Amino acid sequence: MAHIIVVGNEKGGAGKSTVAMHVATALARMGHRIGCLDLDLRQKSLGRYMLNRRSYLQSEGLDLPSPSYADLPEIDQASLGPEENIHDHRLSQAVAMLEPDSDFILIDCPGSHTRLSQVAHSLADTLLTPLNDSFVDFDLLAHVDTAGETITGPSVYSEMVWNARQLRAQAGLSPIDWIVARNRVGAQQMTNKDKMERVIEKLARRIGFRVAPGFNERVIFRELFPRGLTLLDLRDIGVKSLNISNISARQELRELVKALNLPGVTADF
Repeated sequence: MAHIIVVGNEKGGAGKSTVAMHVATALARMGHRIGCLDLDLRQKSLGRYMLNRRSYLQSEGLDLPSPSYADLPEIDQASLGPEENIHDHRLSQAVAMLEPDSDFILIDCPGSHTRLSQVAHSLADTLLTPLNDSFVDFDLLAHVDTAGETITGPSVYSEMVWNARQLRAQAGLSPIDWIVARNRVGAQQMTNKDKMERVIEKLARRIGFRVAPGFNERVIFRELFPRGLTLLDLRDIGVKSLNISNISARQELRELVKALNLPGVTADF
C-alpha cells in the first residue's frame, strides 16, 4: 500500500502548498512514484501549482521528474446510502485510483476545518504540519498564558489530530507520525524565536509530535509558483550558479525530507 503523507494545518498562510509541492517533487526526483490530491476545493493552490508545472514544461519542451495529480472524482449523491457521506466516498475513490501507481500519496488539506480534512487526517501515515513562527499560529495547536511560556491546554487542531489517532487505533492501523515544521521563519525577532522554540518543544513532549525545520521566508518561493517549479528544478532550466539564498533553501528542503523519515527515502538530492 502507498504511504500516505498529509500536509495539514487549519490556518491559512502557513505555506502548506509550497511545502507539499517541494516534498512531492523531491520524492519524484529520487525515483519514487508519488500521487497528489488537493482537498481545498475552492482555492486549489496545490492543484494550480501542478497545472502551472505541466503547462510550463510543455511550453519549454522539458521533461522533469514530477508528481502525478488527480482531482477528486464526482459522485452521484443518489448512489449513496442514507448514512453515507459524499466527501468520504470522493476521497476514498481518489486514493484508490492513485494507490496502484504510487509509492507515496500526498494530500494537501485546506486552511480550514472540513469533513474532507478530517477524513484525510485519519488516513495519514505521516502528518506534516507547517507552522508559521508566531504565537498567533501556535494558538491553533495550544493555548498559552499571557507570558507566552506556559501551555494552558490543547487547541482545536490538536484535538482533531487526537481524534484521527483514535480512529486509526480503533481500526488497528499504525499510529500517525506527526511532524510540526517551523515555517516562514524570519531573520529577526530573536526573542520571539526563542520563546517559540521553548514552547513548541514543551508541546511536542505533551501531545506527541516531532519538531522539524521548515523553510525560511524567501522571495524565491513566490517566484517559482507561476511556472510550477521548485528549488530542485533551477539547474534544469538553465540557472548555472545558485545564489546563497537558493543554496540555503535547498538545504532546508533536504533537512525537512530527512526529518520526515519516510520509508525507503534517503533525501539524496
